[in-house]
Amino acid sequence: MAAETLQFQAETHQLLELMIHSVYSEKDIFLRELISNASDALDKLRLAAYQDKDLGVDTSDLHIELVPDAEAHTLTVKDNGIGMSRADVVDLIGTLAKSGTGELRRKLAEAQEARDAGASAELIGQFGIGFYSSFMVADKVTLVTRRAGEDGATRWESAGESTYTVTDLSADEAREGVDEGTVPTQGTWITLHLKAEDADDSLHDYTSEQVLRAIVRRYSDFIAFPIRLGDDILNSMRALWTRPRSEVTDEEYTEFYRHVSHAFDEPLEIISLKAEGTFEYQALLFIPTTPPFDMFYRGYKTGLQLYVKRVFIMDDCEALIPPYLRFIKGVVDAQDLSLNVSREILQQDRQLTLIRKRLVKKVLSTVTALRENDRAKFDTFWTAFGSVFKEGLLDDLENREAVLEACVFETTALPADGDGPTRTSLAEYVSRMPEGQDKIYYATGESRRQIEASPHLEAFRAKGFEVLILTDQVDELWVTGVGAFDGKDLASIAMGEADLGDDAAAAGKADEFAPLTTWLSEVLADKVKEVRLTSRLTTSPACLVGDSFDMPPALERMYRASGQELPHTKRILELNPEHALVAALLARVAADGAAAPSAPTAEEESGAATENASAADGENASAADGENAPADASTDTALVDAAELLYGSAVLAEGGELDEPAAFAARLNRQLVRGL
Repeated sequence: MAAETLQFQAETHQLLELMIHSVYSEKDIFLRELISNASDALDKLRLAAYQDKDLGVDTSDLHIELVPDAEAHTLTVKDNGIGMSRADVVDLIGTLAKSGTGELRRKLAEAQEARDAGASAELIGQFGIGFYSSFMVADKVTLVTRRAGEDGATRWESAGESTYTVTDLSADEAREGVDEGTVPTQGTWITLHLKAEDADDSLHDYTSEQVLRAIVRRYSDFIAFPIRLGDDILNSMRALWTRPRSEVTDEEYTEFYRHVSHAFDEPLEIISLKAEGTFEYQALLFIPTTPPFDMFYRGYKTGLQLYVKRVFIMDDCEALIPPYLRFIKGVVDAQDLSLNVSREILQQDRQLTLIRKRLVKKVLSTVTALRENDRAKFDTFWTAFGSVFKEGLLDDLENREAVLEACVFETTALPADGDGPTRTSLAEYVSRMPEGQDKIYYATGESRRQIEASPHLEAFRAKGFEVLILTDQVDELWVTGVGAFDGKDLASIAMGEADLGDDAAAAGKADEFAPLTTWLSEVLADKVKEVRLTSRLTTSPACLVGDSFDMPPALERMYRASGQELPHTKRILELNPEHALVAALLARVAADGAAAPSAPTAEEESGAATENASAADGENASAADGENAPADASTDTALVDAAELLYGSAVLAEGGELDEPAAFAARLNRQLVRGL
């Protein structure tokens, strides 16, 4: 017998500290988690026995057993499932090797500080750390396990402090332990040395048969294997997906959802399917109420649990659900698949492909029905999962129309804090379009507040044209792919010509403003591809727009952030001919007969504003002498500063970032000095 004392991984130890000193009001969930783990071990053994006929294990009486000992004040949870090797024990228990562990600890600490028991319990499930919940009710935990098909066994023990002890039991020692009833022939036995009963701390007497019966009935009645207490079986063992909807209570559905999702919220919607005919399957799916915080992490596991004839095959079967529906949880039980399948084989299986298609259509129709019939529940769904759901507009071309029909978007026609729906479907948008509007207009940005402050909106707002407000990163991508809805083109208010019916008025002033647009085109040649007049502005002097087929700036930034090298796309500077600043610039350029001077160097830009004070005073004096004074070096500098500031303010007004903030600040300081 070789015993070894090992240190917990640092993050695991910190997590244990949080668990031991937790403030959960629902400490009973420890038993739910241990039973759930035991059920998984039984599922895995049954599958392993199907796949390896030489494994030599007994699967005739797979079960979970609860053994309370009031005198010793212990509770043992036994299963005769797949068991663990020594390496499994160290890897799965001694080390919490899971992405986002630091985030878990932070959120768990926050939930405890806020005394939010529900949030804490939900995090336990999301991270698959149910075993650690044992330390909420136990001062010490002893685990004895024997991997199916192996001769030796392993004992693990810890008081939840900084270390744990692992003991290797040889084949002879394991056999002796089996005879003594201290080592399983296969599977895992977990003994909890319980803390004292404390009603104030929600610590119950977990050696009480009455308490154990109540916990199993509440949390684990649906488990497919018998949960025994002495000669009694505590659970019904009927798989929920095989039972008619009318025979299952909401509480049973909720606990089953928590079992398969490892979450602690309640399902927002339950989807039940049963297909018969060419191939048969049953499915029980759930739309969660709240998203897991790691839904956008690269390592987030997607997919549904797959069973064949009620035999567990695998968790997280990606072949059953597309990535944009990765928040869907549940079970699919197929009747005609082979039990000896792998993930690679499943990806090519025709039946599974057809099952996936039907599941997707059912989920999409359910979401659409929610939008049409229960807007409050749908708003909860969209707030939690809308940004993920919209990925289907890019990834699922076959169902794009159905995805688009279910989608809703914020809009300038509906206030964010309105009493009714605060988002609109495209069909609802089209139904409100006034006469003369032939496009569906949208604006993209980081926030609603930023978009509503954008100069691009001015003329659209003045004319009463509704604009969709799109603030998710995926919005920059799908609008181009979709292109149109109900025969109406999707048009960005920041791309191409405004086409608001006032173009003739702007075009009529093109000759008058030609000196200014030509001069600005030369001065800003390294920043813009063109300067032109526009009808899209009412109160702002200028804005930046892209050509119809240019890449939007936000999308360009996204690609660059991902490491892709892209050439900088120059945009078009549009001027408002009715704005006083634009008119004043035209007058100054025309009066001075200004040619395009060379822009100041970087060294000149970074000079302090005070160094330009005397020059600025001279410029002011010259301007006071008469508008027709000949241009000189200081006048050229002032005009260039004005041009650069006009461009920079247009960048800032749309929520963009300046390439050279310091240069912009230097120009602004010079202009301020000139004006004082």
